Amino acid sequence: MTSATRTRPAPATDPASARVPAGRVIAAAMVAGVGSAAVLVFGVLPGARESTIIGATFAAFAVAWALLARLTIRLTALALRWAYLPAALLAAASAFLLLFTPVEPTMTQLAWVWAPALAALGVFVAWRTRRTVAGLPAVTVYAVALAMLLSGLGGLLQVLMPAPEAAAGAMPGRLVDVGGYRLHISCTGSGSPTVVMLNGLGETSPQWERVDPAIARTTRVCVYDRAGQGWSDDSSNPADATSAATDLHRLLAAAGETGPFVLAGHSLGGVHALAYAAMYPHDVAGVVLLDSASPHQVDVVKSFAGEYEVMRRVLAVLPTLFRFGIGHILQAMTPSTPGTAAAQSAAFANSPRGMQNMRAEQEALPVAFAQAQAVTTLGRTPLVVLTAKDNVDHKPGWGTAQGELARLSTNSRHTVANLDHMAFLDDPAGSALSVEAIGDVIASVRSHVPLRTR
Repeated sequence: MTSATRTRPAPATDPASARVPAGRVIAAAMVAGVGSAAVLVFGVLPGARESTIIGATFAAFAVAWALLARLTIRLTALALRWAYLPAALLAAASAFLLLFTPVEPTMTQLAWVWAPALAALGVFVAWRTRRTVAGLPAVTVYAVALAMLLSGLGGLLQVLMPAPEAAAGAMPGRLVDVGGYRLHISCTGSGSPTVVMLNGLGETSPQWERVDPAIARTTRVCVYDRAGQGWSDDSSNPADATSAATDLHRLLAAAGETGPFVLAGHSLGGVHALAYAAMYPHDVAGVVLLDSASPHQVDVVKSFAGEYEVMRRVLAVLPTLFRFGIGHILQAMTPSTPGTAAAQSAAFANSPRGMQNMRAEQEALPVAFAQAQAVTTLGRTPLVVLTAKDNVDHKPGWGTAQGELARLSTNSRHTVANLDHMAFLDDPAGSALSVEAIGDVIASVRSHVPLRTR
């Protein structure tokens, strides 16, 4: 080997070549980056926008790379000045995201820039590490470089994938303008009263596939997607119950659907149905609550507060995981609906947009509950409450809350079924109970007689 040949540096842990072992400095800098990013995302910014969360994460790692460069220069013989480059690039990206806080569709368009840049930066870090770091300390930096490379490639994969509405295929029904944005609605069947299905948290209209065709054989039925869901446009309005009820009222009027309506809501959809009944009581002929959340959930369901805070933090990162392509490994939502409906629901749910909508609605739950408390009675309006025994068994207070829902009307029926929460849409037996409940409310509305007992 000639004198001109590059020689690898002495291991950083050699006391003769460093005042402080470089391995400790490298590990400390990388751990600081990961740790500070986790604290920011899960502790400081659980309710922030996706762009803010990504910007904060980039800022944490920009500081980590800057620390790596500065500390290795000052404290070790292994001066990694090249670490200032990823620090500067990540800092610039962070500043842009935190300053402008872009939303869709800008976030998707920006992926054409940051995704290949992040992948290239990972390659650069690996290359410089190979040339300047030896032994065990290099492993830590290689791991971070690999994470950057995979994140960039995952971002490219995500942006190359078709948009959820394209992946879902042909849209049933139509888009209707409700005042600056359009909502998707699909109505089938004929007869009166018209039944309107209201989605739960993170759900979309195809998930009613086991229910609405059966209802369409006896009367008219409409499924729709709230703003930010499914085929519907996004809206700048809050993702709460008042906004949802106002949108639905405008949608039905603009679509030419006439009431009064039977509202069938699953989970959060039940809260939205009650808010609609409070705001537009003369438009409501009957209500079906399918394991619905309660307007008094915060006070009655003892586990809600803890679950809310956990989900608020978990859902904060899910849009980002899908933005980087990682979420597709998790496949967070896999509905068990028949035919193409399952693929359509999964396409909407397993996307940055789907996760953003779920997160926005989950964060607004306390507000939505408070808004729905405006309905204190439904009078003699036919009401059927179906409750999942699984929730009664595992969520203290759930049964009490369901009983309170049934008492909203003097013409009601409450059934606890040995099923889980999603079974009323996904399971053949559960969906059959949903169809039966809706059919009984329709019969009561038509005949003006009390609901039949079981």
